[in-house]
Amino acid sequence: MAVSSSSSAQQARQSLAKRLAELRRDAGLTGRDIARLCGWHPSKSSRIENARTPPSAEDIRAWCRVCGAPGQADDLVASLRTVEDMWVAWRRMERAGLRQAQEARQPLYERTRRFRSYSSWLVPGMIQTHAYTVATLRAIQRRRGLVDDVAEAVAARMERRRLLYEGDHRFAFLIEESVLRSGIGGTEVMIGQLGHLIAVGSLPNVSLGVVPMKPDRERWPVEGFWIYDAAQVNVELVSGYLTITQPTEVAMYSETFAELTELAVHGARARALITSAMEALG
Repeated sequence: MAVSSSSSAQQARQSLAKRLAELRRDAGLTGRDIARLCGWHPSKSSRIENARTPPSAEDIRAWCRVCGAPGQADDLVASLRTVEDMWVAWRRMERAGLRQAQEARQPLYERTRRFRSYSSWLVPGMIQTHAYTVATLRAIQRRRGLVDDVAEAVAARMERRRLLYEGDHRFAFLIEESVLRSGIGGTEVMIGQLGHLIAVGSLPNVSLGVVPMKPDRERWPVEGFWIYDAAQVNVELVSGYLTITQPTEVAMYSETFAELTELAVHGARARALITSAMEALG
């Protein structure tokens, strides 16, 4: 299991480790006893209990068996899966292709009513054009050496866009001005994408803000993230996909979004920046 720096993931790992330690104590065993009975190196049980080494599902089942509590193994393995899902390396998320990775997020989008998205790298997927999405996912597929299901993945993302136009979903998008001026797919694709941003920004349930490039801004760009209602944050990093549910961390991202919103321009001023970027492209 990959280890992330998120306190949400760390707290979940520590909670699992604590439950395993409680089982050991209830069974009247020491850490060395656990290691001996499971056939492990003497230090392994200590590393697991101190959340320094993540256990495997097999480790958990062996632990429960020697503690005389095999009936608790399934629940603890389920907890392990929850911890693993907080931090997912791209290679694991996309091992079956990009389409599955796109479709896996659909239930979260369906149940969310208030979306907040900040992007410092690319136009957010929800407001991408078909051509921009093709260029983006094709670049990912080639860079990571994935199976070629780009057409199916694009279709899945395009299907998600219907939420912009139906139901009671509300969206707030913030993008850095640099995203308007440095893109993917070439001039024609970028011009089409910028024109689409102007159209999307006019929807009654959408707020579109652009954070201008300035030499003296008070809040620097950060990693791109999505906030789903007030319950969950997803962060896309170079190495993987982070899910945050710890309320204090969710609040930090909400505060960051609010600070970036204060720096952004909206309405006519945002459209002027988008139009300027289009003109610069020719």
